[in-house]
Amino acid sequence: MSVKIIVAGAGHGGIAAAAILAQNGYDVTVYERGKEGTLGYDWTDIFAPGALKIAGIGMPPEDKYEYKENMTFYSPNMKKGLRQNVAPDQLEIKMERKDIYSLLISHAVDCGAKFVYECNIEGPILFGNRVVGIKTSKGDFYGDLVIDAAGIESPVKINLPAVCGIEKVPGEFSQFNVFRAFYNRATDEEVEDKYKVCLLPGGNLGVGWIAAEEEYSDLLIGLFDKLTDEKVNEIAELFRSENPVLGTELKRGGQYVKIPVRQPLAIMVCDGYAAIGDSAFMTVPVIGSGIANSLKAARILADTIIADKYNCFCVDTLWDYQVKYYKVLGSGLAQLACVKLLLTQLTPDELDYMFECGVLTAKDLTIGADSTSLVSMIKVNPAELIEKAKGVIKDPVLLKKILLTGKRIASVVTATTTMPRRWNRQQVFKWAKQYKMCFQIDG
Repeated sequence: MSVKIIVAGAGHGGIAAAAILAQNGYDVTVYERGKEGTLGYDWTDIFAPGALKIAGIGMPPEDKYEYKENMTFYSPNMKKGLRQNVAPDQLEIKMERKDIYSLLISHAVDCGAKFVYECNIEGPILFGNRVVGIKTSKGDFYGDLVIDAAGIESPVKINLPAVCGIEKVPGEFSQFNVFRAFYNRATDEEVEDKYKVCLLPGGNLGVGWIAAEEEYSDLLIGLFDKLTDEKVNEIAELFRSENPVLGTELKRGGQYVKIPVRQPLAIMVCDGYAAIGDSAFMTVPVIGSGIANSLKAARILADTIIADKYNCFCVDTLWDYQVKYYKVLGSGLAQLACVKLLLTQLTPDELDYMFECGVLTAKDLTIGADSTSLVSMIKVNPAELIEKAKGVIKDPVLLKKILLTGKRIASVVTATTTMPRRWNRQQVFKWAKQYKMCFQIDG
């Protein structure tokens, strides 16, 4: 009798895991609410191409991607820009979101994974505290393991019993409300910084970017606060005042979505269940990119499942997936979440000052794609951050905020390195409480 694995939602990591598992003889079905051939927002996305190799997926056709330009980060007043200098072999690629899905799904189908579309997921099916399937608009489906790839508001995760210890909602300052749209290019004038990212645009808590492509201008606005048409127009006009290339004629996109920008889940597994991608909050804090992280997580999860020779898929065996994910990626992402929290505590004037006095440099904002291994490129040195701040900052209030961030990062490093290597409910729950305390706003 074959082992049945359910993937709830067609998230990137879930699809990649489905492909690996199907290729290894598991009976895998992905249940997705969208229609076949329609998945993916009407915009482009960037990710590390090396993640495809890690997940066992080939590169897309050359006409389906291009290498991304270096970003230039700007302070709120848009006067000081810090341009990345990513090595050529560490550049990310840019693809249409729909083409990314097409690549992943076609690969998974070729590997033997099955897909059920137009199937709304309503919640988990439980036997005691074990997840044994999912409730959907097309009926109940049972499996030996449920991989939750249903996103930030996954109905599977949200309806898990409290005894599992898995956080159900992102929390304060943990998700962006995002607007993304492509407008006409209003001028043919050559643009020096083609990909501008502004922190705290217009004094709003969040980020924004304007990318000057050959045929259009790409606008993204991501705020912690609720986004309205009025707020989008206000920030768009601010960008237009500094970037004449941004036109007013909407070409495509224009969607509002939610993206997690926080540390990964403290606990992402329970009996018969494992979260991946946005369901486990695997995006890069501050910018929200998560495709590569999800693809790498798919390999770790699939290898953990395959290593479970007795196919029990209990929390004891699935815990190894979390331990390895944190070693490879999660610890670095958690440290970046501390930097994100600092941004939520800064005033625009303070952030402008950090750009101008050299606390933040182009080197600090340069993160490569890491195409050669599973080892994260994300490295935050709290001691270096503190020493640099002491050397240049005369404002005691700002200095205190940075020092507290250095201490927070150090606490996160300690927490992630002391994560229990084997599942013990009492020890894990105690550790999870300590880990979550690292991100409390009151410090």
